[in-house]
Amino acid sequence: MVEVGPGLGTLTRALAEAGARVVSIEMDRRLEAVYAETLAGLPVQIIWADALSFDWSSLPPQSLFAGNLPYNIATPLITQLLLSNRFRRIVALVQKEVALRMVARPATPAYGLLSLRVQYHAAARRIVDVPPGAFFPPPKVTSSVICLQPNNRPDHPGLFRLIEAAFAQRRKTLVNALKAAGYPPERVKRGLEAMGLPDNVRAEALGLPQFEQMLAYVV
Repeated sequence: MVEVGPGLGTLTRALAEAGARVVSIEMDRRLEAVYAETLAGLPVQIIWADALSFDWSSLPPQSLFAGNLPYNIATPLITQLLLSNRFRRIVALVQKEVALRMVARPATPAYGLLSLRVQYHAAARRIVDVPPGAFFPPPKVTSSVICLQPNNRPDHPGLFRLIEAAFAQRRKTLVNALKAAGYPPERVKRGLEAMGLPDNVRAEALGLPQFEQMLAYVV
């Protein structure tokens, strides 16, 4: 069981007492004395490192992940966890806005690059919302627990370059957004025509299978 940002070690201790062998990644060395006392005698390994620069490929396959993620790193960290292909389940507490983006469907305001990245690599469920009053000190936003079941699908950099370009200027039509990124507009239009979509469609209207189809037209 891997945990990021153990804080005072409350969740860490609960996981270990439930029978997990816990690897906790923490940056703040000031907590070393706290862990020496609160986690003494438990099967917990503390790795003093930045989670965003940690080598996730060093972990054994089929690991589990749990963590109350710092809001400022949740999106890039979740992306790294999915790309590592080391986890069979990821359960994380994140800002509700981020959780909504993870589970968003096409043609909704929250839908975008993160939605497609999660959908490509995992099945996602938003389990429960957690109000600010559950924390001390209380944050200014509501949080959500998200559960991801990774499928260990290999990364597809070409597909995600296309998707990133499509959403880089999401108010533009897909043709113009991809043209700005160097994709041939005539090929984009040909792909849209084959899928029965109009030339003025925007990226948010396309699902993952349609982006995969579009890639075949533009490369």
